[in-house]
Parts: sequence; C-alpha cells; structure tokens
Amino acid sequence: MKNLNLSFLKKLCAVHAPSGNENAMTELVLDYININKTKWKTPPVIYAGEHFQNCIVLIFGKPTTAVYAHMDNIGFTVRYNNEIVKVGGPKIASGYILTGSDSQGRIECALEVDDETKEMCAVFNRIIDPGTDLNFKMDFRENDEYVQSCYLDNRLGVWVALKSCENLSNGAIVFSCWEEHGGGTAGYLARFLYEKYKIQQSLICDITWVTEGVKHGLGAAVSMRDSGIPRRIYINKIREILDTNKIKYQIEVESSGGSDGNEIQKISYPIDWCFIGAPEDFVHSPDEKVHKADIISMVEIYELLLEKM
Repeated sequence: MKNLNLSFLKKLCAVHAPSGNENAMTELVLDYININKTKWKTPPVIYAGEHFQNCIVLIFGKPTTAVYAHMDNIGFTVRYNNEIVKVGGPKIASGYILTGSDSQGRIECALEVDDETKEMCAVFNRIIDPGTDLNFKMDFRENDEYVQSCYLDNRLGVWVALKSCENLSNGAIVFSCWEEHGGGTAGYLARFLYEKYKIQQSLICDITWVTEGVKHGLGAAVSMRDSGIPRRIYINKIREILDTNKIKYQIEVESSGGSDGNEIQKISYPIDWCFIGAPEDFVHSPDEKVHKADIISMVEIYELLLEKM
C-alpha cells in the first residue's frame, strides 16, 4: 500500500468544483483523458461539451455496462453581508477554513456558526461578492494505511473511474455533475447511453460511510440499498462475480443517503444500478478518511466487473 500512487488524487482534491460550478474539474479530467488515452488498451470515443453541460462520457469498444462517478463536491454559497448557505450537506463547525475567489480576488476565510440559530457566516476582512461559492481548504494527508483530505467524496470515485480506463476493452465511463445537491445529470446521461448504446447496467463509483456494519480496511462496500432500492437480481449477479473471483468486499444496508443511482432509478428506462464504493470516516468534512486497502479493493472490483458483466 506504500506504493499506491495517489498524486493525481491529491490534484483532484484541490480543484474548486462545488455543485453547479464543475467547470474546473471538467477541464482537468478532459486534459487527463487527452494526455493518457493513447496509453490505454482501447481508445475511447469522448462525448463532452454544450449538450452534456459539464459532464463527460467515454465509450470503449461495445459497452454493456456504465460506471458513474460524480465530479462535484459539497461546499457553501455566500449570500449577503458574508452570510453563507450550504451546497449539499457539508459538516459545519466554527473554525473550518474556506477558500474561493470573487471579483476582488482570492478568499481564505473562517466559517463561523451561531450556536443557537446555526446560521453561518464567513469571517473575512471585506464583504464577499454575493453568489461566490466556497470550498473547504485542502489538507491532503497520507500514511502507510490511510489517506485523508476534503473531497475524497467523490474525487476518489473519479480517480478509480480513470484507473478503470487503462485496461478497458468494452464499457462506458461517465463523469456526472450536481450529485451532491440533488442530482440532475445522471438521468439524462443514462437515457443517452440507453438510446444510443442500449446500456442497461450501471455501477455507481462513489464513496460511502463507515458505520457499525461497514468498517475501514475490509474492502469496498456493495450497497444492498440506501434511500433507493436497486433490483436484487442485479445485486446478486454482481456478488456472484465478486465471490467467484474471491474479491474482498463488504455489504452495506442503509435507510438513507443517495447517489446517481437514485436519479437513474427515477427515469422511465429499464436500467439497473448498484452503488459500490470505499467507506470513509468524517464524511463531508475537511478530514474525510479512507483506508488504502479499500481503495485497492475498489479498483479491483471495477476492473473485474467491467470485464465480466
């Protein structure tokens, strides 16, 4: 695990891309694809641009399965007089350092939360332009066992999806947007893939929670359900492939939470989905923490499923 090269993951975590403002991530991911695609086993067809908003779709060979990884992150939007409101569901605590920029320049400020009202403001030496979005300041930490940073959810999913491109013969890799603030792109991307390529199988490459039933270091979690319930016969198919190939994983069962899978389930197309991701602690905070063994498990799972499904 010492030799797991996470340098590009660190670069991804540093990008400012709260929901609705993913352009910088789109540019970085497209640059990475264009630089590395000649080294991959199969050159992809790339769909991006105006008709895909900030999303990216890669088609390899004759795909039957699509992997979805959302590029956006939780954060904050400045309202008036440095009052701020949430983008998605970030953890809030006074003292967190937030960064961004507006018409007057770069911003590095402190989050302050009123203990009684829970109203939030940015402590800064001037008034920030209304509409400015702010991210947690990145502090990327790595040791022999763990990696810790803001926005491992879902920069790690993006990193795993890009790793899956290297030896992929047949499959679709999808980089979506807006997931953290209610979804909005996975539905039309799934529709595009169904209508053009007849893809009915999807895998949600995202990060989940450490809970009483899902622990660090025991493999990526295959989710049986969250606020959405995927089709059991599809989940069983995935588990059978993993069990047959002796791939380490955990089972997750939750009553809340959601992902691009929920958006796919809502559209009127016969598309199956399953959430598979490494568990993290300190969710939606500046200190998200993932075990490296679970990152390796996640890479192995996606490579295997894209080959076998």
